[in-house]
Amino acid sequence: MSAVGINDGFWRDRRVFLTGHTGFVGGWLSLALARLGARVTGYALTPPTEPNLFAAVRLAKTVDSTIADVRDGAALAKAVAAAKPEIVFHLAAQPLVRDAFADPVGTYATNVMGTVHLLEAARAVPNVAAVVVMTTDKVYLNKEWPWGYRENDRLGGREPYGTSKAAAELVVDAYRESYLGAGPRPVGVATVRAGNVVGGGDWARDRLVPDAVRAFAGGAPLLLRNPLAVRPWQHVLEPVRGLMVLAERLAADPTRYAGAWNFGPAEGDMWPVERVVAHLIRQWGRGARCEMARGAQPYEARLLSVNSAKASAELGWEPVWRVAEARDRAVEWYRAFHDGGADLRALTLDHIERFAGAAGAPVRPLPTRRAGRVGSHMGGY
Repeated sequence: MSAVGINDGFWRDRRVFLTGHTGFVGGWLSLALARLGARVTGYALTPPTEPNLFAAVRLAKTVDSTIADVRDGAALAKAVAAAKPEIVFHLAAQPLVRDAFADPVGTYATNVMGTVHLLEAARAVPNVAAVVVMTTDKVYLNKEWPWGYRENDRLGGREPYGTSKAAAELVVDAYRESYLGAGPRPVGVATVRAGNVVGGGDWARDRLVPDAVRAFAGGAPLLLRNPLAVRPWQHVLEPVRGLMVLAERLAADPTRYAGAWNFGPAEGDMWPVERVVAHLIRQWGRGARCEMARGAQPYEARLLSVNSAKASAELGWEPVWRVAEARDRAVEWYRAFHDGGADLRALTLDHIERFAGAAGAPVRPLPTRRAGRVGSHMGGY
Protein backbone atom coordinates (compact mmCIF):
# COMPACT_ATOMS: atom_id res chain seq x y z
CA MET A 1 0.00 0.00 0.00
CA SER A 2 2.95 2.30 -0.51
CA ALA A 3 0.97 4.26 -3.10
CA VAL A 4 -1.27 5.59 -0.32
CA GLY A 5 1.62 6.15 2.08
CA ILE A 6 1.06 2.96 4.14
CA ASN A 7 3.89 0.50 4.64
CA ASP A 8 2.50 -3.05 4.56
CA GLY A 9 5.48 -4.50 6.40
CA PHE A 10 5.19 -2.06 9.29
CA TRP A 11 1.80 -3.45 10.33
CA ARG A 12 2.45 -7.15 9.92
CA ASP A 13 2.28 -8.71 13.43
CA ARG A 14 2.39 -5.21 14.97
CA ARG A 15 0.66 -5.08 18.38
CA VAL A 16 -2.04 -2.40 18.31
CA PHE A 17 -4.33 -1.24 21.12
CA LEU A 18 -7.46 0.52 19.86
CA THR A 19 -10.15 2.08 22.03
CA GLY A 20 -13.54 2.47 20.40
CA HIS A 21 -13.34 -0.60 18.14
CA THR A 22 -17.08 -1.24 18.53
CA GLY A 23 -17.88 2.14 16.99
CA PHE A 24 -18.09 3.32 13.40
CA VAL A 25 -14.60 4.66 12.65
CA GLY A 26 -13.00 2.18 15.06
CA GLY A 27 -14.61 -0.75 13.27
CA TRP A 28 -13.32 0.33 9.87
CA LEU A 29 -9.86 1.01 11.33
CA SER A 30 -9.81 -2.44 12.96
CA LEU A 31 -10.53 -4.18 9.66
CA ALA A 32 -8.00 -2.07 7.78
CA LEU A 33 -5.31 -2.93 10.33
CA ALA A 34 -6.16 -6.62 10.37
CA ARG A 35 -6.08 -6.66 6.57
CA LEU A 36 -2.36 -5.90 6.82
CA GLY A 37 -1.74 -8.48 9.54
CA ALA A 38 -1.77 -6.28 12.67
CA ARG A 39 -2.58 -7.92 16.02
CA VAL A 40 -5.40 -5.68 17.25
CA THR A 41 -6.69 -5.50 20.82
CA GLY A 42 -9.90 -3.50 21.13
CA TYR A 43 -11.32 -1.82 24.23
CA ALA A 44 -14.76 -0.21 24.17
CA LEU A 45 -18.31 -0.34 25.43
CA THR A 46 -20.83 -2.62 23.80
CA PRO A 47 -21.80 -1.33 20.34
CA PRO A 48 -23.73 1.92 20.81
CA THR A 49 -26.57 1.07 18.41
CA GLU A 50 -28.60 -1.87 17.19
CA PRO A 51 -27.85 -2.77 14.43
CA ASN A 52 -24.13 -2.00 14.51
CA LEU A 53 -20.98 -2.40 12.43
CA PHE A 54 -19.23 -4.61 15.01
CA ALA A 55 -21.83 -7.37 14.59
CA ALA A 56 -22.50 -6.76 10.89
CA VAL A 57 -18.88 -7.42 9.89
CA ARG A 58 -18.25 -10.06 12.58
CA LEU A 59 -15.39 -8.02 14.02
CA ALA A 60 -14.95 -10.42 16.98
CA LYS A 61 -13.32 -12.77 14.46
CA THR A 62 -10.57 -10.20 13.91
CA VAL A 63 -10.04 -8.28 17.16
CA ASP A 64 -9.23 -9.38 20.71
CA SER A 65 -12.18 -7.54 22.20
CA THR A 66 -12.56 -6.21 25.74
CA ILE A 67 -15.91 -4.62 26.56
CA ALA A 68 -15.28 -1.98 29.21
CA ASP A 69 -15.39 1.76 29.87
CA VAL A 70 -12.56 4.28 29.37
CA ARG A 71 -13.87 6.08 32.45
CA ASP A 72 -12.65 3.09 34.47
CA GLY A 73 -8.97 3.99 34.66
CA ALA A 74 -7.92 0.83 36.49
CA ALA A 75 -9.60 -1.49 33.97
CA LEU A 76 -8.12 0.42 31.06
CA ALA A 77 -4.62 0.38 32.54
CA LYS A 78 -4.87 -3.38 33.10
CA ALA A 79 -5.99 -3.98 29.50
CA VAL A 80 -3.22 -1.83 28.01
CA ALA A 81 -0.58 -3.50 30.15
CA ALA A 82 -1.78 -6.97 29.14
CA ALA A 83 -1.78 -6.09 25.42
CA LYS A 84 1.79 -4.68 25.47
CA PRO A 85 1.00 -2.52 22.43
CA GLU A 86 3.51 -0.77 20.21
CA ILE A 87 0.87 1.50 18.64
CA VAL A 88 -2.12 2.97 20.50
CA PHE A 89 -5.18 4.51 18.82
CA HIS A 90 -7.69 6.31 21.05
CA LEU A 91 -11.09 6.62 19.36
CA ALA A 92 -13.47 5.84 22.24
CA ALA A 93 -15.67 8.86 22.88
CA GLN A 94 -19.14 10.24 23.41
CA PRO A 95 -19.41 11.48 19.80
CA LEU A 96 -22.87 13.08 19.50
CA VAL A 97 -23.65 16.79 19.84
CA ARG A 98 -27.21 16.30 21.07
CA ASP A 99 -26.20 13.66 23.63
CA ALA A 100 -23.59 16.10 24.93
CA PHE A 101 -26.29 18.74 25.42
CA ALA A 102 -28.38 16.20 27.34
CA ASP A 103 -25.47 14.82 29.42
CA PRO A 104 -22.55 17.25 29.63
CA VAL A 105 -21.11 15.59 32.77
CA GLY A 106 -20.95 12.17 31.14
CA THR A 107 -19.57 13.67 27.94
CA TYR A 108 -16.72 15.46 29.72
CA ALA A 109 -16.03 12.38 31.83
CA THR A 110 -15.66 10.22 28.73
CA ASN A 111 -14.00 12.62 26.31
CA VAL A 112 -11.65 14.38 28.74
CA MET A 113 -10.99 11.96 31.61
CA GLY A 114 -11.18 8.96 29.28
CA THR A 115 -8.30 10.52 27.36
CA VAL A 116 -6.39 11.12 30.60
CA HIS A 117 -6.85 7.48 31.59
CA LEU A 118 -5.67 6.26 28.18
CA LEU A 119 -2.52 8.40 28.25
CA GLU A 120 -1.77 7.36 31.83
CA ALA A 121 -2.06 3.72 30.82
CA ALA A 122 0.09 4.20 27.71
CA ARG A 123 2.95 5.90 29.53
CA ALA A 124 3.24 2.92 31.88
CA VAL A 125 3.97 0.50 29.01
CA PRO A 126 7.57 0.59 27.70
CA ASN A 127 6.62 -1.02 24.37
CA VAL A 128 4.53 1.95 23.21
CA ALA A 129 6.13 3.87 20.35
CA ALA A 130 3.20 6.01 19.17
CA VAL A 131 -0.17 7.23 20.46
CA VAL A 132 -2.74 8.75 18.10
CA VAL A 133 -5.87 10.36 19.57
CA MET A 134 -8.80 11.13 17.29
CA THR A 135 -10.81 14.20 18.20
CA THR A 136 -12.96 16.16 15.68
CA ASP A 137 -13.01 19.14 13.34
CA LYS A 138 -15.32 20.79 15.90
CA VAL A 139 -12.41 21.51 18.26
CA TYR A 140 -11.81 24.85 16.53
CA LEU A 141 -13.31 28.13 17.70
CA ASN A 142 -15.67 28.47 14.75
CA LYS A 143 -15.84 31.97 13.29
CA GLU A 144 -17.79 30.86 10.20
CA TRP A 145 -14.77 31.53 8.00
CA PRO A 146 -15.10 30.53 4.32
CA TRP A 147 -11.64 28.92 4.49
CA GLY A 148 -10.51 25.81 6.33
CA TYR A 149 -9.09 25.88 9.85
CA ARG A 150 -5.41 25.05 10.22
CA GLU A 151 -3.87 23.06 13.03
CA ASN A 152 -2.51 26.18 14.74
CA ASP A 153 -5.85 28.01 14.78
CA ARG A 154 -7.48 28.65 18.14
CA LEU A 155 -9.40 25.86 19.87
CA GLY A 156 -12.77 26.54 21.45
CA GLY A 157 -16.49 26.01 21.13
CA ARG A 158 -20.00 26.96 22.15
CA GLU A 159 -21.39 23.58 23.18
CA PRO A 160 -20.32 20.65 25.39
CA TYR A 161 -19.27 18.24 22.65
CA GLY A 162 -16.87 20.60 20.86
CA THR A 163 -15.39 21.93 24.09
CA SER A 164 -14.93 18.41 25.50
CA LYS A 165 -12.88 17.51 22.44
CA ALA A 166 -10.92 20.79 22.57
CA ALA A 167 -10.14 20.00 26.22
CA ALA A 168 -8.95 16.52 25.16
CA GLU A 169 -6.56 18.20 22.74
CA LEU A 170 -5.08 20.20 25.62
CA VAL A 171 -4.75 17.05 27.71
CA VAL A 172 -2.80 15.38 24.88
CA ASP A 173 -0.52 18.42 24.59
CA ALA A 174 0.18 18.33 28.32
CA TYR A 175 1.00 14.61 28.38
CA ARG A 176 3.22 14.90 25.33
CA GLU A 177 5.22 17.80 26.75
CA SER A 178 5.35 16.56 30.33
CA TYR A 179 5.60 12.78 30.01
CA LEU A 180 5.34 10.79 26.80
CA GLY A 181 7.29 13.08 24.50
CA ALA A 182 10.00 13.86 27.05
CA GLY A 183 13.02 11.92 28.22
CA PRO A 184 15.63 9.79 26.45
CA ARG A 185 13.03 7.59 24.69
CA PRO A 186 10.19 9.86 23.55
CA VAL A 187 6.88 8.42 22.41
CA GLY A 188 5.27 9.98 19.34
CA VAL A 189 1.94 11.55 20.35
CA ALA A 190 -0.48 13.22 17.95
CA THR A 191 -4.14 14.15 17.49
CA VAL A 192 -6.27 13.79 14.38
CA ARG A 193 -9.08 16.15 13.41
CA ALA A 194 -11.26 14.78 10.62
CA GLY A 195 -14.24 16.05 8.69
CA ASN A 196 -17.76 14.60 8.53
CA VAL A 197 -17.23 10.93 7.72
CA VAL A 198 -19.69 8.72 5.86
CA GLY A 199 -19.70 5.03 5.02
CA GLY A 200 -21.51 1.81 5.72
CA GLY A 201 -22.25 0.68 9.27
CA ASP A 202 -22.94 3.99 11.02
CA TRP A 203 -26.33 3.99 12.77
CA ALA A 204 -25.78 6.91 15.15
CA ARG A 205 -28.59 9.39 15.67
CA ASP A 206 -28.38 12.95 14.35
CA ARG A 207 -25.92 12.09 11.60
CA LEU A 208 -27.13 12.85 8.13
CA VAL A 209 -26.57 9.59 6.26
CA PRO A 210 -27.74 7.22 9.04
CA ASP A 211 -30.80 9.42 9.65
CA ALA A 212 -31.54 9.43 5.92
CA VAL A 213 -31.21 5.65 5.63
CA ARG A 214 -33.48 5.06 8.63
CA ALA A 215 -36.11 7.39 7.21
CA PHE A 216 -35.94 6.07 3.66
CA ALA A 217 -35.98 2.41 4.72
CA GLY A 218 -38.96 3.06 6.98
CA GLY A 219 -40.93 4.98 4.35
CA ALA A 220 -40.75 8.23 6.36
CA PRO A 221 -39.42 11.64 5.29
CA LEU A 222 -35.93 12.68 6.39
CA LEU A 223 -36.29 15.66 8.73
CA LEU A 224 -33.80 18.42 7.90
CA ARG A 225 -32.57 20.65 10.72
CA ASN A 226 -30.16 22.89 8.85
CA PRO A 227 -30.21 22.29 5.07
CA LEU A 228 -27.84 25.16 4.27
CA ALA A 229 -25.11 24.02 6.68
CA VAL A 230 -21.85 23.29 4.83
CA ARG A 231 -19.67 20.41 6.02
CA PRO A 232 -16.41 18.66 4.94
CA TRP A 233 -17.83 15.32 3.75
CA GLN A 234 -15.47 12.37 3.27
CA HIS A 235 -15.50 8.58 3.34
CA VAL A 236 -14.50 7.00 6.66
CA LEU A 237 -11.49 5.37 4.99
CA GLU A 238 -9.87 8.78 4.44
CA PRO A 239 -9.18 9.47 8.15
CA VAL A 240 -8.52 5.75 8.71
CA ARG A 241 -5.66 5.97 6.22
CA GLY A 242 -4.51 9.19 7.87
CA LEU A 243 -4.44 7.54 11.30
CA MET A 244 -2.33 4.66 9.99
CA VAL A 245 0.12 6.81 8.02
CA LEU A 246 0.57 9.14 10.99
CA ALA A 247 1.19 6.26 13.42
CA GLU A 248 3.91 4.88 11.17
CA ARG A 249 5.66 8.25 10.97
CA LEU A 250 5.38 8.85 14.71
CA ALA A 251 6.99 5.50 15.45
CA ALA A 252 9.90 6.37 13.15
CA ASP A 253 10.33 10.00 14.23
CA PRO A 254 8.33 10.80 17.40
CA THR A 255 9.40 14.43 17.57
CA ARG A 256 8.95 15.55 13.97
CA TYR A 257 5.42 14.19 13.54
CA ALA A 258 4.04 14.98 17.00
CA GLY A 259 1.17 17.46 17.27
CA ALA A 260 -2.19 18.01 15.61
CA TRP A 261 -3.16 16.93 12.08
CA ASN A 262 -6.20 17.70 9.92
CA PHE A 263 -7.54 15.13 7.47
CA GLY A 264 -10.26 16.73 5.40
CA PRO A 265 -11.78 16.34 1.93
CA ALA A 266 -10.84 18.01 -1.33
CA GLU A 267 -11.82 21.67 -1.58
CA GLY A 268 -14.75 20.96 -3.92
CA ASP A 269 -16.28 18.48 -1.49
CA MET A 270 -17.60 21.11 0.89
CA TRP A 271 -21.27 20.46 0.15
CA PRO A 272 -24.33 21.94 1.88
CA VAL A 273 -26.63 19.44 3.55
CA GLU A 274 -29.41 20.00 1.02
CA ARG A 275 -27.14 18.99 -1.87
CA VAL A 276 -26.06 15.80 -0.14
CA VAL A 277 -29.68 14.96 0.66
CA ALA A 278 -30.79 15.54 -2.94
CA HIS A 279 -28.18 13.04 -4.12
CA LEU A 280 -29.12 10.52 -1.42
CA ILE A 281 -32.81 10.75 -2.38
CA ARG A 282 -32.05 10.27 -6.07
CA GLN A 283 -29.74 7.32 -5.44
CA TRP A 284 -31.95 5.55 -2.89
CA GLY A 285 -35.18 5.95 -4.89
CA ARG A 286 -38.16 3.95 -3.58
CA GLY A 287 -40.10 7.07 -2.59
CA ALA A 288 -37.30 8.65 -0.53
CA ARG A 289 -38.14 12.22 0.47
CA CYS A 290 -37.36 14.95 3.03
CA GLU A 291 -39.03 17.82 4.86
CA MET A 292 -38.03 20.49 7.36
CA ALA A 293 -37.95 19.63 11.07
CA ARG A 294 -40.12 21.75 13.37
CA GLY A 295 -39.32 23.24 16.73
CA ALA A 296 -36.14 24.56 18.32
CA GLN A 297 -32.88 22.81 17.48
CA PRO A 298 -29.51 22.81 19.34
CA TYR A 299 -26.78 25.12 18.09
CA GLU A 300 -24.90 23.89 15.02
CA ALA A 301 -22.32 25.86 13.07
CA ARG A 302 -23.41 26.88 9.56
CA LEU A 303 -19.99 26.63 7.95
CA LEU A 304 -17.07 24.42 9.00
CA SER A 305 -14.07 23.09 7.10
CA VAL A 306 -10.49 22.05 7.79
CA ASN A 307 -7.30 22.72 5.86
CA SER A 308 -5.24 19.57 5.19
CA ALA A 309 -2.23 21.25 3.60
CA LYS A 310 0.05 20.13 6.45
CA ALA A 311 -0.88 16.45 5.96
CA SER A 312 -0.36 16.81 2.22
CA ALA A 313 3.05 18.46 2.52
CA GLU A 314 4.53 16.43 5.38
CA LEU A 315 2.78 13.04 5.16
CA GLY A 316 2.00 12.84 1.46
CA TRP A 317 -1.66 12.34 2.41
CA GLU A 318 -4.32 13.30 -0.15
CA PRO A 319 -8.01 12.36 -0.39
CA VAL A 320 -8.64 9.30 -2.56
CA TRP A 321 -12.43 9.33 -3.05
CA ARG A 322 -14.44 12.45 -3.86
CA VAL A 323 -17.66 13.04 -1.96
CA ALA A 324 -19.83 11.53 -4.73
CA GLU A 325 -17.89 8.26 -4.54
CA ALA A 326 -18.04 8.29 -0.74
CA ARG A 327 -21.81 8.81 -0.87
CA ASP A 328 -22.26 6.05 -3.49
CA ARG A 329 -20.29 3.51 -1.45
CA ALA A 330 -22.26 4.37 1.70
CA VAL A 331 -25.61 3.91 -0.06
CA GLU A 332 -24.37 0.67 -1.64
CA TRP A 333 -23.54 -0.67 1.84
CA TYR A 334 -26.85 0.32 3.42
CA ARG A 335 -28.89 -0.99 0.49
CA ALA A 336 -27.11 -4.34 0.84
CA PHE A 337 -27.93 -4.36 4.55
CA HIS A 338 -31.62 -3.56 4.09
CA ASP A 339 -32.08 -5.88 1.11
CA GLY A 340 -30.69 -8.73 3.22
CA GLY A 341 -28.61 -11.72 2.30
CA ALA A 342 -25.35 -9.85 1.68
CA ASP A 343 -22.10 -10.73 3.42
CA LEU A 344 -21.42 -7.32 4.95
CA ARG A 345 -17.96 -8.28 6.16
CA ALA A 346 -17.01 -9.18 2.59
CA LEU A 347 -18.59 -5.98 1.27
CA THR A 348 -16.74 -3.83 3.83
CA LEU A 349 -13.43 -5.49 2.93
CA ASP A 350 -14.29 -4.99 -0.74
CA HIS A 351 -14.69 -1.26 -0.10
CA ILE A 352 -11.28 -1.23 1.60
CA GLU A 353 -9.79 -3.00 -1.42
CA ARG A 354 -11.47 -0.62 -3.85
CA PHE A 355 -10.25 2.36 -1.86
CA ALA A 356 -6.69 1.00 -1.85
CA GLY A 357 -6.96 0.18 -5.54
CA ALA A 358 -8.11 3.72 -6.35
CA ALA A 359 -4.79 4.95 -5.00
CA GLY A 360 -2.79 2.32 -6.86
CA ALA A 361 -2.31 -0.04 -3.91
CA PRO A 362 -2.12 -3.82 -4.36
CA VAL A 363 -4.98 -6.04 -3.23
CA ARG A 364 -4.09 -8.20 -0.23
CA PRO A 365 -6.25 -10.85 1.50
CA LEU A 366 -7.24 -10.49 5.13
CA PRO A 367 -5.03 -12.76 7.30
CA THR A 368 -6.81 -15.41 9.36
CA ARG A 369 -7.05 -14.40 13.02
CA ARG A 370 -8.22 -16.27 16.06
CA ALA A 371 -11.56 -15.38 17.62
CA GLY A 372 -11.62 -12.41 19.98
CA ARG A 373 -12.26 -12.51 23.68
CA VAL A 374 -15.08 -10.51 25.18
CA GLY A 375 -14.90 -9.03 28.64
CA SER A 376 -17.57 -7.44 30.82
CA HIS A 377 -19.68 -4.41 30.09
CA MET A 378 -18.87 -1.59 32.46
CA GLY A 379 -21.22 1.27 31.68
CA GLY A 380 -22.36 3.40 28.75
CA TYR A 381 -21.23 6.51 26.93
